[in-house]
Amino acid sequence: MKQLILIAVLIFGAISVNAQRQSNVSTGDLYEGFSRKITYDRMIPPYGLEVTFDKTVHIIFPSAVRYIDLGSANLIAGKADGAENVVRVKAAVRGFETETNFAVITDEGNFYSFNVKYANEPEKLNIEMKDFMHDGDAVNRPNNSMEIYLKELGNESPKVVQLIMKSIYLSNQREIKHIGCKRFGIQQTLKGIYVNNSLLYFHTQIKNNSNVPFEVDFITFKIVDKKVAKRTAIQEQVIYPVRAYNNVTEVKGMSSERTVFAMDKFTIPNDKQLVVELFEKNGGRHQTFNVNNSDITGAEVINELEVE
Repeated sequence: MKQLILIAVLIFGAISVNAQRQSNVSTGDLYEGFSRKITYDRMIPPYGLEVTFDKTVHIIFPSAVRYIDLGSANLIAGKADGAENVVRVKAAVRGFETETNFAVITDEGNFYSFNVKYANEPEKLNIEMKDFMHDGDAVNRPNNSMEIYLKELGNESPKVVQLIMKSIYLSNQREIKHIGCKRFGIQQTLKGIYVNNSLLYFHTQIKNNSNVPFEVDFITFKIVDKKVAKRTAIQEQVIYPVRAYNNVTEVKGMSSERTVFAMDKFTIPNDKQLVVELFEKNGGRHQTFNVNNSDITGAEVINELEVE
């Protein structure tokens, strides 16, 4: 009798241990209290990725990478030197067995998730992540979230800002015809000023009418006094763009390039003006033009987007 009781206790204990182990495995269906189940239409499907110890996997994203988070110490990852939109990933531990993950957020506000396994010979070492808007098969939901907001853009969606800049660039309209500078065979013009919600968009063009390439060192936007008396300190307020579409670094001979800058909305006092300065790298063909408050307040309102 005692043996039967002992056997029953052992069996019951084994069943309890097994049940406990099974209870630690989530089915996604068991919730108690006020918890609400997350449905699949709320999920951003992860991409499957293989990594190894002796080779590096490179992932190219549509825009600059802002954030990388690794699921475990089995991975090592970071932006490639000299490239803002390329992430390199490899195994930090040879032959790790447990699947892990990592996530990436880009400047456009896109969120990418990856489930990672170890493989001695990964099939895909160089991967290009296209800018998927809605590529889900079962439901019309994006596989990379478009609702991530970044600090410098405030309440503006990074994706919407990107689409607006692209729309201005592709339409290539010249709304302003009286603002620009032409010196030493280089011409810089302001083609248009646009406004949408809390951001202003400046559409600029650099035209090189010489045979010598023009390398852009930097461009500045600053509000200064129109008239400054001698021996008076010049008060300057620098305006920093929060985004730039097709940020030009070089204009080849006998050609032109355009850029769309996005910046926080501002106006200019009557006794001041916005000065835009373009500097040539290792050269002296600098360009300068002024923008008045009437040009800012007369900005074109963006109501519709036309993006190819």
